[in-house]
Amino acid sequence: MVEVERTVTVAAPVDAVAGYLQDFAHTEEWDPGTKSCTRTDAGPIEVGARWHNVSEFRGRETELDYRLTRREPGRVTFVGSNKTATSTDDFTLTPDAGGTKVRYQAKIEFHGLAKLAGPLLKREFERLGDEVVPELTRALEKLT
Repeated sequence: MVEVERTVTVAAPVDAVAGYLQDFAHTEEWDPGTKSCTRTDAGPIEVGARWHNVSEFRGRETELDYRLTRREPGRVTFVGSNKTATSTDDFTLTPDAGGTKVRYQAKIEFHGLAKLAGPLLKREFERLGDEVVPELTRALEKLT
């Protein structure tokens, strides 16, 4: 398993940040690896809502189907999977000086033979985490 964690602090209030993050389609705005992210069901966004995400990683296109697994005050979590991996994107939101501190934690668990590559990819996922920070900050600051 590969784990990456980053924290950003923005001026937007917790409720606005939570409202924005609960729609996983917004990853197109803040995740540099995401090429597209489309909602695959209808109705209000609630636990169980689904998205299809297409990302580019190391020059290859990867597709995962994500589901909103937790939406509660201060916490939003998505789990995505395909035959090679399961990815968990977890956001913890806490009030901070009139704004919000966002802790973003990504965990990728590889399946089958892909497990062997997991430790070798840690550095690449850390680089992606670094690229997310300014983009996520920029997207969330627009909420103020």
